[in-house]
Amino acid sequence: MSDILPFLKSIISVAGLSGYEAPVADLIEKKWTPLVDQISRSRLGSIHGLKKGSVSDASSRPSVLIATHMDAIGLMVSRIVDGFLYVTSIGGVDSRVLPGTPVIVHASGSAEELYGVVVMPPANLLPDGKGAGAIDLEYLLIDTGLLPKEVVKRVRIGDRVAFGTEPVEMSGGCVSGHSLDNRASVAALTICLEELKAKSHVWDVWALASVQEEETFAGAFTSTYQLRPTIAIALDVTFGKGTGANDYTAFPIGKGVTLGVGPSIHPFLHKRFKEVADRVEIPVKDESMPEYSSTDADAMQLTAEGIPTMVVSIPERYMHTPVELVALKDIQRAGRLLAEFIVSLEADFMNKISWD
Repeated sequence: MSDILPFLKSIISVAGLSGYEAPVADLIEKKWTPLVDQISRSRLGSIHGLKKGSVSDASSRPSVLIATHMDAIGLMVSRIVDGFLYVTSIGGVDSRVLPGTPVIVHASGSAEELYGVVVMPPANLLPDGKGAGAIDLEYLLIDTGLLPKEVVKRVRIGDRVAFGTEPVEMSGGCVSGHSLDNRASVAALTICLEELKAKSHVWDVWALASVQEEETFAGAFTSTYQLRPTIAIALDVTFGKGTGANDYTAFPIGKGVTLGVGPSIHPFLHKRFKEVADRVEIPVKDESMPEYSSTDADAMQLTAEGIPTMVVSIPERYMHTPVELVALKDIQRAGRLLAEFIVSLEADFMNKISWD
C-alpha cells in the first residue's frame, strides 16, 4: 500500500488559495511527473497529467477525466488600521473558528512571508450586539507583531492570508490540517496513478488538479472544454459524522467513500462504480445530491455537448476550517477504487451507457 502521508502533509503545509494556486501546484506537478506520460498546465494554471491507455491508436482511445481541485479557502486583506489587518474571505470561511488561528500573510511589499494570528477586539469595543457569541469576520483582526509603520511598508490591500496550522497525525489513522478540502483528493488521485503504473487500462486517463473550485469552478470548466474527455469524475470531500453532524447528510470517518446520486451524476457511472466497489470489497455509501453537487462535477457535466459525470467523495470533519480531519484509509480506498474503475472500462463502454 502506498505511503501517501508524506506527500499529503507536504501539500497541506503550503498555501494555494483560490486563484493563487502556484505554491501547491508546483508540488503536485513534481509528484505527478513520473506517474504520467505527459504533464502540462492550462492557461489558468490547472495541472493536466495524461496516463495513456493501451490502445495504440490514440485517436480511437476514449478518455476519463478525474478532477481534484487543489485550491483552498483563505483570507484577503481589506483594510489596514493602526498596524492591524482587517480581512475578507476567499471561499467559504467559517469565522467562528478563526480567533487564535495562526496565519501567513503573503505580503506583496516584503521579500518574506509574515506570520500572524487572528485576534478579536474586546467585546466593549464592538458595536452593540456584536460582542456576544461568535464574532463576524468583518470585526476580526490579524496581528503580525510589527509596528504600524512596518505593516504599511510591507502589506497591501488585496494581499492574501493563508492558514498557518501544521499537519497533525491523529490517533486512529487520521490526519488534521488546513486545505484537506480538497488536497486529500489530490493524494487519492496520486494513489490511483501509482496503482495504474502496474495495471493495464484501455482508456486514457487525465488527472486534473483544478484551480478556483472554491469560487468559480474556472478550472473545471476550462480544462474539461480543453481536454474533451469521454466521461468525467469529480473526486472531492463530503461531510463526516461528528458532533452536531450525525444525520443522513454526514458519513462516518474511516468507513469508506461515498458515491453521489443526483442530477449531476450519470446513473450508469454510479452503477459501474457500485459494481467495482462490491467486487474489490471497498465500502461505499450513496450520497444524495438532489440539486447541485457543489463539486467540479457541476461544471464538467455542462461543458461542450455535455459530459457524463460521477462524484466520489471522502468523508471529512470540520470542513472549511483550519483543522479539517480525514482518515488515511479513506484516501487509500478512494485511490484504489478509481484505479479499479478505470481498469474496468471496456473499449465499447460508451455503447452500453444509458440514462435510466
